[in-house]
Amino acid sequence: MNSKMKIFSGTKSRYLAEKICENLGCSLGDVSITYFADGEFEVCYEESIRGCDVFLVQSTFPSTDNLMELLLMVDAAKRASARSIQAVVPYYGWARQDRKSKPRVSIAAKLVANMLSVAGIDRIMTMDLHADQEQGFFEVPVDHLFASTILLPYVKSLNLKNICIATPDVGGSKRASTYAKYLDCPMVICNKTRKRANEVDSMEVIGDVTGMDVVLVDDMVDTAGTITKAADLLKSKGANSVRAMASHCIMSGPADERVESSALEEIVFTDSIPYNGSSSKVKQLTVGPLFAETIRRVLKNESISSQYLI
Repeated sequence: MNSKMKIFSGTKSRYLAEKICENLGCSLGDVSITYFADGEFEVCYEESIRGCDVFLVQSTFPSTDNLMELLLMVDAAKRASARSIQAVVPYYGWARQDRKSKPRVSIAAKLVANMLSVAGIDRIMTMDLHADQEQGFFEVPVDHLFASTILLPYVKSLNLKNICIATPDVGGSKRASTYAKYLDCPMVICNKTRKRANEVDSMEVIGDVTGMDVVLVDDMVDTAGTITKAADLLKSKGANSVRAMASHCIMSGPADERVESSALEEIVFTDSIPYNGSSSKVKQLTVGPLFAETIRRVLKNESISSQYLI
């Protein structure tokens, strides 16, 4: 690898940065974070990065400290005369706020994009944005990777006899359709209505799942209310088995308990976000090699899209 390339990590994404470095055959850079008594913190690079291509690995899931760490690392790298600053954000937090869904609300996904640009990034590398159009929120190049590169081979390895792809809501129908076409199998839709955020009111299945091995696909699972309700409904409609997979493992609040008591046989995520829960049904597949290969291709000015499966 380029001797002028250096990789650093925020606190909560160090586990993934280490996997990326292992795949690239390089060492993780040394950065320190000093906390003040009131919770404020200071970021400092403990080695020279002058003239270097710097890659900063940090998912921006809550708390906001993760986003703030990334912003301060970008600013510090700019002031330390890095040649280029590339944010590697496997999970782009705040992405669900991508439009004005009602009057007088913020568009946080755009605001965060502006903050990163103003801080000084030259490029952002992320995976499975909540909405594809969010790439247009940035004024710098966006390398938008897809977890399907990791998840689809896992689905095929299960050798399910009567596989069927399902989406837990209408909004995910495009993703589910793409998976179904790749696997050459049928697709069904779970149509839901909500009373409020994180609370499903009602749900119905559009399609027949009798005797099918159903795989639910989504971009993220937060409280697991939708995915587990869909799994239970599909099972009651005659599905032989139900499992789920999603790109980002948020799994907050009652998610563990809901997954454990649901009809799901397993739920598979990438490790874009660390999982610290206790559910025996949760499985994580690493995206370390995927991001490492993308970084290598960026440095060598090679095609990135050629590594996509779909």
